[in-house]
Amino acid sequence: MDVSTTLKKYGISKAIQYVYKDPDENLKTLIDWADKFSKGQFESQRRTIRAAFTDPDNAYYPFVRHMLRDVDQKVLTTAAVNFFVNANLVGWERQEELRKQYNCNIPWAILLDPTSACNLHCVGCWAAEYGNRLNLSFEEIDDIIRQGKDMGVYLYIYTGGEPLVRKKDLIRLCEKHSDCVFLCFTNGTLIDEAFADEMLRVKNFVPALSLEGFGEATDSRRGGGVYEKVLAAMDLMHRKKLLYGISSCYTSANWDSITSEAYYDMLIEKGAYFIWYFHYMPVGNDASPELLPTPEQRAEVFRRIRDYRTRKLLFAMDFQNDAEFVGGCIAGGRRYLHINANGDVDPCVFVHYSDSNIREKSLLDVMRSPLFMAYHDGQPFNENMLQPCPMLENPDTLREMIRKTGAKSTDMQSPETAEHLCAKCDSYAACWQPTAENLWAKRKVEKGQK
Repeated sequence: MDVSTTLKKYGISKAIQYVYKDPDENLKTLIDWADKFSKGQFESQRRTIRAAFTDPDNAYYPFVRHMLRDVDQKVLTTAAVNFFVNANLVGWERQEELRKQYNCNIPWAILLDPTSACNLHCVGCWAAEYGNRLNLSFEEIDDIIRQGKDMGVYLYIYTGGEPLVRKKDLIRLCEKHSDCVFLCFTNGTLIDEAFADEMLRVKNFVPALSLEGFGEATDSRRGGGVYEKVLAAMDLMHRKKLLYGISSCYTSANWDSITSEAYYDMLIEKGAYFIWYFHYMPVGNDASPELLPTPEQRAEVFRRIRDYRTRKLLFAMDFQNDAEFVGGCIAGGRRYLHINANGDVDPCVFVHYSDSNIREKSLLDVMRSPLFMAYHDGQPFNENMLQPCPMLENPDTLREMIRKTGAKSTDMQSPETAEHLCAKCDSYAACWQPTAENLWAKRKVEKGQK
């Protein structure tokens, strides 16, 4: 680690200490510091953060103070150093260097499945198909992270299966890679007092608990009593002053409930700091296309989330409708990729096709494989940022990429052809297009674009 990086980390740690003494004055000092070391990068992001830190009229001004008040100081400091310094200021510079050197995508984050095992059997979950037999060993995950850090990647996201089936290994990885942020999508039922204390100790593990809505909706998919267990885990982490959020998938059946004010207010009351919304994807031979939201439903989700961002103390990310903020599809290593518990490297957590396995190739070689280069050369897949996905909104694009690259299905139980998957999206894409064009035209006017 060079002297400059060490000074940056020391500087932000000290700055956060000062923030706690006088937030109103020293938050400005903190963003001034970030501007100084950013080398002009992330200008729009820094402008947004400055407004949240310093403008009392900004919707996130009270949210920032909420975090300072309710998150453990050492946890928040670790998150800030690892995320803002390592994953962005330091990591981004290395990623850009490699992008130019190799003319390929280099990820900002890596999603991986430690195991296919799960303690629940949720309806419609493709991970449940794989059973308990697939695992990445501790050494393999450790090596993925080592390779990732060599490429400037300091953000790792666990999916599954249920990652907390491997909770002891995950804590060991937090200890060994204390300079990284580990986000974990989890059903939340395995978070107990002992594990919460471990999270508080390592300080760099952030859970995102999966909810389908309120009690009836969650229990009908995940099993009786799961909702109450998740609420108990939320109360426990809130009491421990830990940083955590929620993951919710919206479908034609639950979209209204999980984007309601009542749902937001319940999550805020329980101490959640963020919610990550995912659009239902009809992945798997047995997936139900009827659960795809209608254009009207998706448009209303789009409007509600943007409205709540102006007045609710809960940071919301909408994976499908927020592509304008990241320039379109972020898969294929452009910003992230997915490694399943068999070692197969998928371009996206929702696109289960691969031409590479991490047990046979380095991460850098994966990025230069035919499938990942097809993503690199094709992005963005649509100039309309409300039609970003090569599968959901542009199914012919995924068909062609899989055909040309010869990528194979990574579903170990019931391999699905690209034609079968994309056929479930054809009607959806055609129906969504007029609404997407109308919404995107309005967005361009709002942003002063032609």
